[in-house]
Amino acid sequence: MVNVTRRRRPTLDDVAAAVGVSRATVSNAYNRPDQLSAELRARVLDAAKRLGYAGPNPVARSLARSQSGAIAFMLDANLSIAFSDPALSITLDAFATAIAPGEHALVLLPGGEDGGPRAERVMRAQADLMVSYSLSDKASALQAVRDRGLPLVVVDEPHLPGAAVVGIDDRGGSEAAARHLVELGHRRIGVLAQDCMYGFPGGRRSRAEAEASPFRINRERLGGYLDVIAEAGIDPDSVPIWEFSGMDRERAVAGAHAALVEEPGLTALLCMSDELAAAATTAARQLGLRVPEDLSLVGFDDTPTARLLDPPLTTVRQDLLGKGRIAGELALLLLSGRKAPKPTVLPTELVVRASTAPPVSAGGKPR
Repeated sequence: MVNVTRRRRPTLDDVAAAVGVSRATVSNAYNRPDQLSAELRARVLDAAKRLGYAGPNPVARSLARSQSGAIAFMLDANLSIAFSDPALSITLDAFATAIAPGEHALVLLPGGEDGGPRAERVMRAQADLMVSYSLSDKASALQAVRDRGLPLVVVDEPHLPGAAVVGIDDRGGSEAAARHLVELGHRRIGVLAQDCMYGFPGGRRSRAEAEASPFRINRERLGGYLDVIAEAGIDPDSVPIWEFSGMDRERAVAGAHAALVEEPGLTALLCMSDELAAAATTAARQLGLRVPEDLSLVGFDDTPTARLLDPPLTTVRQDLLGKGRIAGELALLLLSGRKAPKPTVLPTELVVRASTAPPVSAGGKPR
């Protein structure tokens, strides 16, 4: 039988002895490099490399500080769906860049049927702070965050007392989108809303059902659309509303196709995301409808998708990079022990491109 003797792992004390300095000095070389001269830090790190010392154990360090050194980012959907959303990718990248100076790890918690991560997963997550990204009002994860007493940053929704919040002017943006179509002369307007991620199938919704959405963004954008439509003398109850997931392109195209078949007289669609508008563009083409001659489309977000569509999409622009950056700054603020400031609401802007035009009849005259 071969006797294998495991080599003892080098310790911080070994490095200190090799360099002839204290344990605190070696620790500072890793955790507080500004406390050492460049020359001394280089000597410490060279000795550590030579001995095979990889640095302080992060688990032991977190236990000593009673902190994990991590931030948990809670999503409303599973990862494959969530990362099909360009708006999330842009926002999350800006967030990660903003928290980089704090050297915090970023933990992603995917969502489930109630529009957020499971409460059990939140209770077990090793994190010092939680971020809610567009979670449902009904997400059990939110109560779990409160039960743990962790600081919370909310990106978009839901707005909760004590949380640091950054969002956008959803209602103002949706009002601008609807007003644009009304001013072009459209009267037969439909709405494609984001499908709720809590297990209900997408499809046609009554106004009451849509207004009862557990997602605040849906309620705000729908409210903006319908307010402007009502001001134009159009009965808001006559506006057909469908909910589909824009993140599942195949499902969204099928849904938009069914909607256009169900309501063949529509001249315009207000879409709550650029991904839904992209699906509607494909569905219109399948049905032989021209955009914008037969059907005008307006999206929301102004992701790269909007500019790459054919024709380029009229949409509502939001500052995704700014939103992610501010969320990261708020996270660092709360981690420093400071209180949450008043909610930050970023402006939105209508960007008119080639997907909208006055409604035209088959004979080429406005209808």
